[in-house]
Amino acid sequence: MPASFWSQVIEFSHEITQRVGAQLLLEYGQVQATAKDDGSLVTRCDRWADQEIGDAIATTFPDHGLLTEEGTHQFPDRDWCWIIDPIDGTTNFTRGIPIWAISLGLLYKGTPVFGYVHLPPLNQTFHGFWNAPDHTNSAFLNNAPIQTRTDAPAPNQFFSFCARSTDILKQPFPCKVRMLGSAAYNVLTVAAGMTLGAIEATPKIWDIAAVWPIVQAAGGAWQALEPHPIFPLQVGQSYGNRPYPTLVVSQAQWLSEFLPLVQCVSSNL
Repeated sequence: MPASFWSQVIEFSHEITQRVGAQLLLEYGQVQATAKDDGSLVTRCDRWADQEIGDAIATTFPDHGLLTEEGTHQFPDRDWCWIIDPIDGTTNFTRGIPIWAISLGLLYKGTPVFGYVHLPPLNQTFHGFWNAPDHTNSAFLNNAPIQTRTDAPAPNQFFSFCARSTDILKQPFPCKVRMLGSAAYNVLTVAAGMTLGAIEATPKIWDIAAVWPIVQAAGGAWQALEPHPIFPLQVGQSYGNRPYPTLVVSQAQWLSEFLPLVQCVSSNL
């Protein structure tokens, strides 16, 4: 793809997440959530942001497909497709906890090649490219390059858990544990060198599409905790109810140490 295409993608992602994020900040901590069929929460802000971003993509990239958390879950027959999580961390958003994000992933032929994640309360924006056509693999936080840690696992290193992965702690674990309440941010802390790893027991496709290219471009290793590969997504298939248990570590060499400790996550699903 020409450089002008990727410039347009970055400019669009910045503009729409800034605009939507500014509006969400006005209502953050002041809205009530309801439970969806899968037990996750949704607010009118999620639905508004989902629609706003989807409409903007349809206008700016009319040839691109779309899959969103609050809209269509079926993967379209398009070479390029955006996957949207309008508010990753809805529970945090409703309770006034400042860790929630707007997440955009761009897929080419079913595999993420670009991710853009904006956290309005923290004023942090991550983006990255991984095996994108005519673009170098690279990852950034607020436009500064980022890379994963090279430290060995140790008691003074951090590791991010999700709320559904705490069974892991029934056995000794080599790092300090943190739970942040946002699947995207859990993984991005690895990309930014804040943590050595992250475990997500039940993320959906919109939780991981944007962070998948970013963490790998930063040097991290992504390990699906199920036998089938996550990508490429298949045309016509619905991805609304499928979880993707995932382990992310800062260096591939640490997979062998952490994998035996987290296998209970996938076996409990």
